[in-house]
Amino acid sequence: MFLSNTESVPGARVTRTLGLVQGNTVRAKHLGKDILAGFKNLAGGELVAYTELLTESRNEAIGRMVHQAQQMGANGVVNVRFTTSSVAAGAAELYAYGTAVVLEQA
Repeated sequence: MFLSNTESVPGARVTRTLGLVQGNTVRAKHLGKDILAGFKNLAGGELVAYTELLTESRNEAIGRMVHQAQQMGANGVVNVRFTTSSVAAGAAELYAYGTAVVLEQA
């Protein structure tokens, strides 16, 4: 599955547009890591637990989006975008979306 954040793919052409595909996940770290991140926030620096949380979330959302695209018969997703939102204290949603397409080598 080819993923691109642009409308076109160098060396390929879109032969069919299949529609919007999406994937999302809502994740939270457990209380212990949340407390440790709070202390780190006071001292400054990267909040590694939250970086890991977003990486895991992004991978899960992409996987769900790709699965939906495959079910539609796509071999690519173009215009891939991500958005995040806070849904509760210590929990975030990551949403991935794009346009499922059939690509052909030019």
